[in-house]
Amino acid sequence: MITQKQVEGVICNLFKQAVIELPSDVRKALEEAYKREEQDIARTNLEAVLENIQAAEELEIPMCQDTGLPIVFVKLGKLEVENLYEGIRKGVEKATKEIPLRPNVVDPLTRVNTGNNLGRRIPQVDIELVEGEYIEFTVFPKGFGSENNNALMMGLPGDGVEGIKKFVVDTVIKAGGKPCPPTVVGVGIGGSSDMAMKLAKKALLREVGVLHNEERIAELEKEILKLINDTGIGPMGLGGKTTALDVKIEYADTHTAGLPVGVCIQCWADRHASAVLKP
Repeated sequence: MITQKQVEGVICNLFKQAVIELPSDVRKALEEAYKREEQDIARTNLEAVLENIQAAEELEIPMCQDTGLPIVFVKLGKLEVENLYEGIRKGVEKATKEIPLRPNVVDPLTRVNTGNNLGRRIPQVDIELVEGEYIEFTVFPKGFGSENNNALMMGLPGDGVEGIKKFVVDTVIKAGGKPCPPTVVGVGIGGSSDMAMKLAKKALLREVGVLHNEERIAELEKEILKLINDTGIGPMGLGGKTTALDVKIEYADTHTAGLPVGVCIQCWADRHASAVLKP
C-alpha cells in the first residue's frame, strides 16, 4: 500500500522541484532562442530570464513570484493508496509553508484568500486510470499571467485545419506580451468543450522540442509555431524572433457537428515535475 504520508511527501517535494528548477528541455529551448535572437531588447530579455533561472536554483527559491494554482495530474494503476486526495492536499499545504509557495487560492466571489493554497475543489486533481502497479504524480503549478489568456473555440466542421490555425495564432496575438513570452502553446482539438481545454493543458506537459508521434499532427505543430513566431511579438512582447518556444497538440475524436479547439498558453516558466511510486 502507498500511504497518505508517502503521497504528502512526494507532492511537497515535487512542488519544490517544479517551482525552483526549470525542466532541462525548457531551459535548453530558452538558451537556443537567446543564441538565435538578433534584436538587442530581445536578447536582453532572454538573458534576464536565463539569469533568473540560474539564481532560483542557486538560492533555492521559486523562479517566479506567482507560484501558480496547484494542479496535480495522477496516473493511477492497480494498487491500493491510502487517502489519495487528502495526501495531495496535505502535500500542497506543506509545500506552501515550507518552500514557501505564495498563497494564491481565493474564493471566486468574495476574493477571500484561504492562506494555504487549499480551497473548494483545489488543489485541482486529474486522475487517469492506467495498467500496471504504480501511481505517477505530475504537479503543474500554473501561473495566471498566462492562464488568463487561454481561449476556447467551438468551431464548426467547415472551419477545418485553416480555422484551427487562425484561432490559435489570433489567440497568441491577442495575448501579446501578457503571458510573458516566449511561451509554450498547448492546443487541444476535439472531444467536448471541457475535454478540448484539458487536452490543451496536458499538451504542455510534453517535452519541448519533441514533435507529436503522428506525422500529420507534428506538421501542424511546426506550421503553427512558425506562424506564431512570424508575428514578431517576441520575448516579453517587445519584439524578436521567438514568441513561442514550441506548440504542442493533443487531440480526441469529436461529434460530427463540431470542432472544439482549446488553447492553453504557458509562460516561459513551463514548470512541472513528476515522480512514480510503486508498492
